[in-house]
Amino acid sequence: QVQLVESGGGLVQAGGSLRLSCAASGRTFSYYAMAWFRQAPGKEREFVAAISRSGSNTYYADSVKGRFTISRDNAKNTVYLQMNSLKSEDTAVYCCAADPRSGYYTASRNEHVYDYWGQGTQVTVSS
Repeated sequence: QVQLVESGGGLVQAGGSLRLSCAASGRTFSYYAMAWFRQAPGKEREFVAAISRSGSNTYYADSVKGRFTISRDNAKNTVYLQMNSLKSEDTAVYCCAADPRSGYYTASRNEHVYDYWGQGTQVTVSS
């Protein structure tokens, strides 16, 4: 089992940047593929980005491709989401999630394969 705690959210102007962090504790971090999801008020939760256990493969939603970068540091048990060129439509609660069954070089966009979730961090982008 793994516990996840997000940080780094806040209020930023459109065009600005934020870096989210998700610290994991418990079972060995490198056992998990990791992902970020977000949920805006009144909307369904949506996939943002995912990274394989190896860190060598990353996946992005079309809406964030080229603006967001997911990375991980297995030595620090942390996954990051660097968000640049933020837009008002990026406003949401961002949650990290861990998948214990993924292969070493893959990660899923499907929220249902992620067993462990953090509480989330609010990101608000003002226009």
